[in-house]
Amino acid sequence: MTAIKHDVFQAIADPTRRHVLQLLSKEVLSIAAISAHFPISRTAVAKHLHILSDANLVKSHRKGRENIYHINPEPLTEVSQWLHYYEQFCNNKLTKLSLLSRMIEKSSPSKEAKIGIIN
Repeated sequence: MTAIKHDVFQAIADPTRRHVLQLLSKEVLSIAAISAHFPISRTAVAKHLHILSDANLVKSHRKGRENIYHINPEPLTEVSQWLHYYEQFCNNKLTKLSLLSRMIEKSSPSKEAKIGIIN
């Protein structure tokens, strides 16, 4: 039986793992230091680190009796490329919303006209 490998998208789907990545983006940390940031057990943090490691998002090295973890951001380029494709749809909708907003502003009377101030 082979171990299940997790992909980048599965790994970042969990908010705890995203928080771990955020912590590791600032500094290298031991599992004890990472665990201190969460209200979950060290074992639960170790499971999250295992999934992040499966996705190649974190790497570790031994220092004395502890494993020290650091981020490996390279696999995130896959996520970035995927998101970049879908940005066009968001940008298109935002552009349409902006145009609609301007059309509404032009077609509605000004605040002054509504209260009869304009001569």
